Amino acid sequence: MKVLKGIGLFFVYPAVMAALGFWGGIYASDYFYPGQSGEPYLDGTTCREAGQKGNVEPEPQTAEPQREVQPVSAGKETLAADTEYVLLETDILRSTEVETCWKLPGQYIGMDRETFLAAVENYSSFPPLSEKERGFVNAEVVSFARKRVVIRMNYRYVQPGTCFYLAALNHEVVVYLEDKKTVYINTGIPLDSLPEELQLEIMEMRFVEDEGALYNFLETYSS
Repeated sequence: MKVLKGIGLFFVYPAVMAALGFWGGIYASDYFYPGQSGEPYLDGTTCREAGQKGNVEPEPQTAEPQREVQPVSAGKETLAADTEYVLLETDILRSTEVETCWKLPGQYIGMDRETFLAAVENYSSFPPLSEKERGFVNAEVVSFARKRVVIRMNYRYVQPGTCFYLAALNHEVVVYLEDKKTVYINTGIPLDSLPEELQLEIMEMRFVEDEGALYNFLETYSS
C-alpha cells in the first residue's frame, strides 16, 4: 500500500504543478500584455477576431480631387541704391514746378511703400530749418516703385523786399526781410569775425537799404 501511495503521489504532484503553471502563465500574460486575450471589445468582437478583420483587404477609396496649387505672391517692392529719386519742387505762388533727379538718400534704402510714406510724412511734419527758411509747406509721394520714386515738395517761396536787416542769431549773421521776422539768408558769417562796431550795429539789427548794399556786405565779409 505504501508503494501504491508513493506511486500515486509521484503522478499527482506533477499534474497539480503543471495546472498551476498553466493558469499562472495566463494571468501573467493578461497582466503584462492587456488586450491580447480573447476578451470581447465594446462592439462584441474579440482581439483575435479584430486581428482577423485587419487582414481583410480595405475597400477601395475614391481618390480625392487634386487641389489647385496657388502661386506664391511676390514680396513687397523695396527701394535700393540704384532707385531713381525724383523731386518736383513746386512754387505755390507762381504755380511753377521744377523737376530734378537725385541719388536716393541712404536712409531710404531698403524701405517698402508703407515705410517710405511714413518717412516722407514725418519729414513733412518736422522739416529742417533750412527748408522752413525756403518757404517749405509740405511734401507728398507722387509715385513709388522699385526703379523710381517721385516726391512733390511744395514751397511758398519767400519774396525779397525792397530793404533788409542784418541781425545776430546763434552767434551768426542772418538777413531778415523788412518785416524783421522772416529769415531771407543764413549767411554763416560768425558775428565775432566782424569789427566790434559792426557787431554792435548788427546786434541792434542794422538796416540795409537795398539788395545791392546787401550783396556788397556779403562779398566783403564772407570767407
